[in-house]
Amino acid sequence: MNEFDAEEKEILDAYDSGGLKRVKDVDDQIARHRIVAEATFKKDARINIRLSSRDLRALQARALKEGVPYQTLVSSVLHKFVDGQLVDTAVKK
Repeated sequence: MNEFDAEEKEILDAYDSGGLKRVKDVDDQIARHRIVAEATFKKDARINIRLSSRDLRALQARALKEGVPYQTLVSSVLHKFVDGQLVDTAVKK
C-alpha cells in the first residue's frame, strides 16, 4: 500500500470518523465544477515560437519520458509559470 502524506491522512481520518458529509446539492456542485474545469483548460489560442533545434529535441525527449505530447508539456510549463506555480530562480527581484 502507498504511503499517504499529511493531507491525505487527514482526509482519510475525517472520512473514517464520519467527519466528511456530502453536500446537499452534489449534482449541481459537480456540474458547476465541471463547467469551471472545462473553461480553465479550454485551449482557444495559438502561438508560433522559434526554438533552437537542440531545445526542441530536448523538449520532445522530456515529453516522451513524461508520456505526454511535447506541445502539451510546453503548454503545461507555460501555464504553471503564468499561474505562479513555476518560478524562475535566476531572476533577481
